[in-house]
Amino acid sequence: MNDLDNKTTLVTGAGQGIGRAIAAAFAARGAKVWATDLNETALHGLDCAERRRLDVRDGAAIKALIGEMGAVDILVNAVGFVHNGTVLECGEQDLDFAFDVNVKSMWRTISAALPSMLERGDGCIVNVASVAGSIKGVPNRFAYGTTKAAVVGLTKSVAADYVARGIRCNAICPGTVESPSLEQRLRAQGDYEKARAAFVARQPIGRIGTPEEIADLALYLATATYTTGQTHIIDGGWAN
Repeated sequence: MNDLDNKTTLVTGAGQGIGRAIAAAFAARGAKVWATDLNETALHGLDCAERRRLDVRDGAAIKALIGEMGAVDILVNAVGFVHNGTVLECGEQDLDFAFDVNVKSMWRTISAALPSMLERGDGCIVNVASVAGSIKGVPNRFAYGTTKAAVVGLTKSVAADYVARGIRCNAICPGTVESPSLEQRLRAQGDYEKARAAFVARQPIGRIGTPEEIADLALYLATATYTTGQTHIIDGGWAN
């Protein structure tokens, strides 16, 4: 019997990258995974999971989905948006959007999933934050770093409020990870090979991380019953 058998798991941002790898890894360990993404087409191929379109900016849609699920044992908030630019290149609408997607989406999903967890006296929440933010300042990532720092604060607050009631809440802080999003950002810089070489050069470990490596950490946190309120850095030594 696998340690995640029959654990109902909700993964947001499961259409690509880290979220998709987490959904697949949890399903392989026996969890009943509900994989969600705004782009439902991106979920194709995740036959190991229940697939649903979900806009994490829509609180009513989140509540309706969790009502359909019945209860959530494990919640993995993996949705995220990367905004490029400094504070002077970030408009108020840009910052509002980044907060809505990167922070308020987690507030919405946690608020909807937490009541059933509290009824059972058991629940695990894993939030995907980033090394960029409270761990390390990164050039041209003002909105992203600001909101991912807020995710760390959100995580610690939830953990502190509910630690005595069986709820664990932790944050994963990845460095640079292979993903379609990363590929798009590299190509947008014009010289793809030069941009990719620069990203690799800043990694002390000598390469970019894989989504599957982040998924391994998420699996650990799902079963690490004595761990809560922590920021787990997984960045190939970038923040050292």
